[in-house]
Amino acid sequence: MGKPTGFLEYQRLSEGYAPVEERLTHYREFVPHLTDEQAKVQGARCMDCGIPFCNNGCPVNNIIPDWNDLVYTGNWREAIEVLHSTNNFPEFTSRICPAPCEAACTLNIPQTAVGIKSIERAIIDKAGENGWVVPQPAAKKTGKKIAVVGSGPAGLAAAQQLARVGHDVTVFEKNDRVGGLLRYGIPDFKLDKRLIDWRMAQMKVEGVKFVTGTMVTKAALPKGVANDAKKTVTPEQLQKDFDAVVLAGGSEAPRDLPIPGRELKGVHFALEFLIPQNKEVNSGDMRGNKNPINVRGKHVLVIGGGDTGSDCVGTSNRHGAASVTQIELMPRPPEQENGELTWPYWPLKMRTSSSHNEGCERDWSIGTKAFIGEKGVLKAVKAVRLEWKDGKMAEVPGSEFEIQADVAFLAMGFLNPVGGVLDAFGVAKDGRGNVKADTEGQQAYVTDVKGVFAAGDMRRGQSLVVWAIREGRQCARAVDEFLMGSSTLPR
Repeated sequence: MGKPTGFLEYQRLSEGYAPVEERLTHYREFVPHLTDEQAKVQGARCMDCGIPFCNNGCPVNNIIPDWNDLVYTGNWREAIEVLHSTNNFPEFTSRICPAPCEAACTLNIPQTAVGIKSIERAIIDKAGENGWVVPQPAAKKTGKKIAVVGSGPAGLAAAQQLARVGHDVTVFEKNDRVGGLLRYGIPDFKLDKRLIDWRMAQMKVEGVKFVTGTMVTKAALPKGVANDAKKTVTPEQLQKDFDAVVLAGGSEAPRDLPIPGRELKGVHFALEFLIPQNKEVNSGDMRGNKNPINVRGKHVLVIGGGDTGSDCVGTSNRHGAASVTQIELMPRPPEQENGELTWPYWPLKMRTSSSHNEGCERDWSIGTKAFIGEKGVLKAVKAVRLEWKDGKMAEVPGSEFEIQADVAFLAMGFLNPVGGVLDAFGVAKDGRGNVKADTEGQQAYVTDVKGVFAAGDMRRGQSLVVWAIREGRQCARAVDEFLMGSSTLPR
């Protein structure tokens, strides 16, 4: 632990934001990390709680009390070693993970959890600034070759782990650049894309090869799924050229809203807006072209209350939208959870993002009935208020109303991976359309096709980046055991 009485002496300190009027003028990150002294004080708050529930609350099982103590005592270099022992990419998780570890912190019972996420970011940022994040190439090659399909967090974690034990790893990505939705789905103001390039440079020295603009299968992709591929490679070719294949793509098929007026101009899937914006911000991807969707001076409606919807809010505000409204089907959650009842589990409570604070009207228990247009262009949305009883919803009689909207973004989540890829490999799917594979025992991450494994959103469905990293790491161990008979990789 840090300081035995630290949790009694020091208050929780969260990272601050740059002023709204300043950050709306750009797409750069606007959350400065803690200073060394601030991080030390926050590390001192970690208490000797006997059983560190934070470890189990974290999907990658970060050894949180250990690096809290190391930060408190000023042993930063050892802290990054401990952090990296469980998490390949803390520069991603410390920025975009919602921190289930903090929900599980013993100090969260009175809602004053240790600032685990901010300490994690202070560690990785300091390590980067001091050149402590260096390539770890394998001392000896195995001669085995592995193809990883998808370069999101699951694919990158699997690739890095496998390369470090001596396998030759090639990552195939259908888009122009590596990173999956880390690069193209999450706005730069939440995650600077130079961090992806920085980690990719490390992986290249470790022996990982990246093949971009290449689609695995010739199957057509559904509307709303990004694809920059100029080339294709068949599953049969991968299975012939490689000793194992890891399917680690994302859950990309967006949930649609098939109501009257869906065909109107101005109704878009969220990623049809976010991906081109990220490409515009990251020079080179669109060769000087602008995002084809511009909401400056327009009334924007975001349908869906999750992170993707929040990203649409923040991006719309940076465009200069006249107004931004976000609606959600579910009821408004409580402002604060009852920690004594919910701890150490992830609680349902009101969550307000930095994007919401930049300007957004929010409403809950709203059903969308129809898109209303004039001459083929969206002008409003017909909605109705909902009443929830015993987990079932019903429309409130006489509650129909209209919301002014020139643009509507559908941000209601993602259903499953692109089916054509899975069908081309011939792997079995579960009832939700994901790859069918277990996570425990001898068949962990193994599909029913020999030599083909699956991890991340393609296996578990839409989830957090930290879960993708966990599955990528565990899948790497399963592949290593398959190829070598045993593995030294951590699980």
